[in-house]
Amino acid sequence: MPLSGSPPRGSTHGSGSDRPSASAPSGIGGIGVGGPGLARVLLPRLALPLLLAVAAPPLFGCQGQAPRVGLPPEMPAQRSRDEVGEARIETVASGLETVWGLDFAPDGRIFLTERPGRIRVIEPETGLRSEPWAEIDVWARGESGLMGLALHPAFPDSPFVFVMYTHRTARGPRGRVSRFHDVDGRGTDERVILDGIPAAVVHSGGALQLGPDGALYVGTGDATEPRRAQDRGSLAGKILRITPNGNPHPDNPDPGSPVYALGLRNVQGFDWDPSTGRMLATMHGPTGEWGHQGRDEVNVIRAGGNYGWPEVLGAPEDPRFEPPLLEYRPAVAPAGAAFYNGPIQAWRGDYFFATLRGEHVHRVVLTDGGASVESLERLWPGRFGRVRAIAVGPDGHLYFGTSNRDGRGRPRAGDDHLYRVIPAR
Repeated sequence: MPLSGSPPRGSTHGSGSDRPSASAPSGIGGIGVGGPGLARVLLPRLALPLLLAVAAPPLFGCQGQAPRVGLPPEMPAQRSRDEVGEARIETVASGLETVWGLDFAPDGRIFLTERPGRIRVIEPETGLRSEPWAEIDVWARGESGLMGLALHPAFPDSPFVFVMYTHRTARGPRGRVSRFHDVDGRGTDERVILDGIPAAVVHSGGALQLGPDGALYVGTGDATEPRRAQDRGSLAGKILRITPNGNPHPDNPDPGSPVYALGLRNVQGFDWDPSTGRMLATMHGPTGEWGHQGRDEVNVIRAGGNYGWPEVLGAPEDPRFEPPLLEYRPAVAPAGAAFYNGPIQAWRGDYFFATLRGEHVHRVVLTDGGASVESLERLWPGRFGRVRAIAVGPDGHLYFGTSNRDGRGRPRAGDDHLYRVIPAR
C-alpha cells in the first residue's frame, strides 16, 4: 500500500475513540509570553464517570451537515502476537502516574511528563528521582493536563525543555506550550511561547515534538467543537509548526500563521521517516458525532494538507482533502508514535504507535524504502494495559509508558511504568 505526501519544507528528516466526550468554551489562539511560574499542582480529584456525566449535556458541537463518508483505505493484513520472540521487555521505572510525554537528554537522562502536572527525570545510574524536575499548575481532567514534552535539539547547550499542558482561564480551559530552563538539574524560568489553544475534558490533542527541520510541532484537538478543525483562524484540530521561540515558522503554508495542517479531530502522535522525510501522525476517530464510531487514522502529513474532519470521513475522492493511510474499526485509540531504527533488524524502518483502548504496541511494517505498508502487528495485546507514550532513545531502543491510572484503565501493581524493548539475544 503506497504512501504519499512530502517532507516539511526545509527539513531533512480517548481520546475521541477512547470514550465519550464533553464540550468546553471556544477560544482563539495567539502567541503569549511570560508564564505562571512553577507551583505545586492543586487538582480536585473527581471520578471520571461523574465528570463526564455532569459535562455530557452539550456533547460535541455537532451542528450542521454530517460528514460525507467515503470508502475506508485498503487495510493490509493484521495479526496479534502475545509472544514476540525477537524482543524482550525491561522495566525502566515504576510508580508513575499517567505517562504522556517522553524525551531523552544526551547525558543519559530520560525526561517524562505525568498528567497531573509533574515533569520527572530518570537518571542513567540511579533511576527515577523522587522529586519532580518541575511541577506545573495544570487543569487535569479526562484527556487534559500535562501532556507532550520535547527537548531542544541542541540540548544541553540550549538547555530548554518544552511542554504542552492545559490550564484554567476565566473563559474555560486552554492549552499552551511553555519552555523551561534546565538549571542544576531542576526546571526553572517558565516562559509561555504559545497560548490560547482550545481545550476541553476530551479532544485536547497533546502531541509535541521537534522536527528534523528544528521546528516545534504541536498536535491539537477540536476540543469537542468539530467545526474548529476547518477554521484556519483557530488553533484547534491542527498540527501547528512554530519556532523554538514560539513564532509561526517562516515556511508555513500561510505566512504569519502557526497552522501547518488542518482538518484533524484529535492529534495524538507523530514522527518522521528518516528514509523518506515523510511525517506520519495518529488521530482519534469519532465517538458518536453524527452517529459515527471508530475510524481512528494514521495520516501522511504534508504542509497545508486538509485531512477532512468534520467535512469527510475516509477517502471520499474529493481532491480538497487528504485520504487516510490507515483506518481502524473498531477503534484502538492510537497515541504516541515513533519510527524505529534500532538493533532489532526486522523492525528497522517500521512505524510504531501506542494504543490506549487497544492496549498494545502497534507495528506498521513498511517496505519499498518506507514507500508502502506491507502488514500490521499488534504486539503484547493486553499485557501492559493502556499504552500512551512511545519513543526511540539515543540507544536505538524502543521505550513506552503506560496510562493505566488515567481513570479509564485497570491499574496493576506498580503502575504506571516506563518500559524498554531490547533484542531477545
